[in-house]
Amino acid sequence: MCLPGYLPAINGKKMKIQGESLVLAKTEPGNLCFDNVVKGSLTLRSAYVAEKPGGIVYREGSDYIVDYAKGTIARTSNSRIPDYSTNCLYGQKDFNHTNFPSCSNHEWFVWADYQTTNGKIWAKPNDQRKYLADVRKKLEAGGPFRIVSYGDSITAGREASEPDLRFQARFGRYLQALFPKSRIEVIDVSIPGYASRQGLSWFDDKRYMGQIDRADLVIVGWGMNDHNRGSSEPEQYKQNLVAQVRMIRERKSAEVILFSACPPNDNWRCGTHRMAQFAAAAKQAAAEAQCAYVDVYSTWAMVLQRKDQPSLLGNNINHPNDFGHWMYAQAFEAMKF
Repeated sequence: MCLPGYLPAINGKKMKIQGESLVLAKTEPGNLCFDNVVKGSLTLRSAYVAEKPGGIVYREGSDYIVDYAKGTIARTSNSRIPDYSTNCLYGQKDFNHTNFPSCSNHEWFVWADYQTTNGKIWAKPNDQRKYLADVRKKLEAGGPFRIVSYGDSITAGREASEPDLRFQARFGRYLQALFPKSRIEVIDVSIPGYASRQGLSWFDDKRYMGQIDRADLVIVGWGMNDHNRGSSEPEQYKQNLVAQVRMIRERKSAEVILFSACPPNDNWRCGTHRMAQFAAAAKQAAAEAQCAYVDVYSTWAMVLQRKDQPSLLGNNINHPNDFGHWMYAQAFEAMKF
C-alpha cells in the first residue's frame, strides 16, 4: 500500500504533496496548504489511499476548478464532489456536538495530490538527542523494540480510517526504516474520552499501562480533554504529565516522549480554546521531567494559516483525519535523536 506523504526537493521550495484533505462547499474555493501549484500536477480523489478499490478520481473542469496561482480548488455547480454545505455543522457557530449526533466529516473529504513551487517543511527541526540517546542505542543494536502510546482518543488513533494510518504506526514505520536491524512493535493503551488526571490515577489499571510489562519508549499525549471547559488548568495538566513521566520511568524502565495536541474546532462550545497554553504547558512539563517533547501544535498552527479546520478534523470537533495523523507524524519525524 502506498501511503501519502510529501517529498521535499532541493532548497525546500519544490514539493510534492500527497493526500491533502479538503471539504468543499457549494462553489466556494477551498485553500490548499500551498499556493503556486504546478499547472497540471493536481489530482483529486475520494479516498485517502490512492489505489483504494471503488475510489473516484474527480475531473478538473467538470467536477472542480483550480486556481493554480492562489492554490485553491472549487466545486463546479454540477460536481460529483459532495457539497459540504449539506453537512449538519456547516455554518454552525458555538455548537454543542451533543445536538448533532452525526457530525462526521468523512463522507465529505476529498484528497489532493499536487506539486508546489512555494513549499516549506511544516515541522520545525527538533533536537532531542540529550533525552533519547539510550533509545537510539537500543534501536541501533537491533532486536525487539516496543513503543507504547498512552493518552486520549487522539493518541488512540480515533478518526484514522485504518490502523496503519494512525500517527504512531507511521512513526513506527519511520523508525523501522531508519533502524532496519530493530523489530519495532507499536502498542496503544490509551483511554479515549478522558484526561491526564485519569491517565495518572488509572496508570496501574490492567486495562491501560498496567497491562504493559515491558516498554522501551512511551509516547504520552493528553491535552484535548484537559483543555475542555470544566477540566484541568494548564498548570495542573503540566504537573500530571511530569508525574506520569516519573511513573513510566520508575515502573516501566522506559524513556518518554511528551507531545502537544492540535487545536479543536474554534466553533465548538465545549472547548476553552486555550490550546496554545496547554501546548506550552506540555513543553514545560518535558523540560521539568527531563524528557523529549514533540510540538504538534505549532505544526498544526502553521497549516491553519491557509487551511480551514473542517478540512483537517475527522469529526469536525477535535479528532485529526488521515491527513491530520500524517501531520502529527511529521512532527515526530522532525526529532533529531
